[in-house]
Amino acid sequence: MWLSLLFLAIGIGLGLLSNFSIPAIYSNYISIAILAAFDTLLGGIRAHFEHVFNQHIFVTGFFFNITLAIFLTFIGEQLGVDLYLAAVFAFGWRLFQNIAIIRRRLFDRWEQRKLAKTNKPV
Repeated sequence: MWLSLLFLAIGIGLGLLSNFSIPAIYSNYISIAILAAFDTLLGGIRAHFEHVFNQHIFVTGFFFNITLAIFLTFIGEQLGVDLYLAAVFAFGWRLFQNIAIIRRRLFDRWEQRKLAKTNKPV
């Protein structure tokens, strides 16, 4: 766990120190890909708390979600319709749903630990 946090901190630090900018024409693609990635990440965290996490499902879901979101954005741009908004809505809904479930699981764990400490025999 600490190793992944270390590399996350290194990646964020390198990203903040670099002078890399993405052209505005790709902003819809990048934003929807980031949203899809966060959806998959929070879904993986939720699955971990529910003890049903599967690495293969997580990795394939990650790439499938990003590919589908970018494909919707591309098709929408070709048609002249903001079709990426459908993906924004769907991923946004799932993000908040997963966050709520993760929050409840963490709160339940905290309550169980608190109850276990108060019920210890002396």
